[in-house]
Amino acid sequence: MINIIKKKFSSQFIRNVGWLSISEIIYRVLRLGLVVIIARFLSRHDYGLGAIVMTVREFSITFADVGIAAKIIQAEEEELEDLCNSAYWLSWVVFLSLFLIQSIAAFPIAWFYKSPNLILPIIVSGLAYLIWPLSTIQKTLIQRENRLKVIAITNSLQNLTGSILSAIFAVSGMGVWSLVLPPILAAPMEPLIYYRAHPWRLNTGFTTKNWGQILKFGKNLLGVSLLRTLRNNLDYLLVGRFVVNPGDPEYGIQELGLYFFGFNAGLGISLSFINAINSAILPHLCAVRSELSELKKSYFNSLKTIRATIVPFVILQSSLAHIYVPIVFGKKWQPAIPIVVLICLSAIPRPFADAASQLLIAVGKPHLDLHWNVLFTILFSIAILIGVNLQVLGVDTSVLSVHLGEHWQIIVVAISVLLVHLVFLPLFTLWATRYVFPKSKKNEALL
Repeated sequence: MINIIKKKFSSQFIRNVGWLSISEIIYRVLRLGLVVIIARFLSRHDYGLGAIVMTVREFSITFADVGIAAKIIQAEEEELEDLCNSAYWLSWVVFLSLFLIQSIAAFPIAWFYKSPNLILPIIVSGLAYLIWPLSTIQKTLIQRENRLKVIAITNSLQNLTGSILSAIFAVSGMGVWSLVLPPILAAPMEPLIYYRAHPWRLNTGFTTKNWGQILKFGKNLLGVSLLRTLRNNLDYLLVGRFVVNPGDPEYGIQELGLYFFGFNAGLGISLSFINAINSAILPHLCAVRSELSELKKSYFNSLKTIRATIVPFVILQSSLAHIYVPIVFGKKWQPAIPIVVLICLSAIPRPFADAASQLLIAVGKPHLDLHWNVLFTILFSIAILIGVNLQVLGVDTSVLSVHLGEHWQIIVVAISVLLVHLVFLPLFTLWATRYVFPKSKKNEALL
């Protein structure tokens, strides 16, 4: 039995998950202290502004996922060098374009939310895009080689630097800038570390060769990423704009600040482990995709790892929310406790569905993942729109106000998020698994 356990935990996948999880744990420990400080020094309004700026930034970063990393990871050895040279120049074009687009978009976004204070933070937050292309290829090759220890260490150093700077800026009274500036100041660490960690260097001039191949491969991945980002931020976008109080023009931003805090306190830690597992799954599955039996074994072992780690942690975290939120973050955030619990519980089916998505990509079926994400985004959008428009739909909200309190609108949004994830993500996971591995008694035993 001991030998079996040793063998299980000596696998490359488990080691990679372990390193990334350690990195994320370090980050979350730092982040916990940071959130405590920010929660005490930033107002709900600052939190709301920060939520909008980071949402815009996340959308921009998503557009950078044009398939470069996935294509390099999946590529055959003989085409790798040529592909990397082309991908380097494509990454520069993508990130420069994103910086310009985000800078221009800052003005209509500020108009939409009726807050001119958003313009400069949105523009400045895009400066990191001018640094990342320097080491995009080295980072991807390190991931391809399953040396995720390097990525974990780099992430930890960046997070440590960013967290310290954020705390200093928050205590100094810099408001929303304590959320905007640190990621930019910490960004140069990536090229410094990845250049030392991998020998690849550009050996050609500007070229567009292989761009079509990369973009063709990545179009479905980009679509999936955009839809996932839209789902992850749609509630922010709608709460900040449609949760209103006629007597208080800043009410929507303040409620967004409360919701954003609840979301991060509830899902932030869980997403760390989910992201760590997701980062390790694709190269893990691609390495054995030519052998169906090995692919099946690796995939189901990944699901077992998720089940053994994520589910107990999420349940524990949600059950303790009413204790740690007022103690750790301060009593002013007590109204966010129901949101923390609801959003936290929505994390349970997410990693299983993400693993199923990675499985479809590994077997060369990213278009199926895209089709699913289109459907799920539509369902999610409908649920959120219903949640923020109950009064418009003629629902008697006085009962909700009595039972849920003055913040009933954002609590209803959190309930919508939970229900959509609990109902539809397990169905997708089951379908994708059965599609790639037709049902058999052997499969049932593995599950």
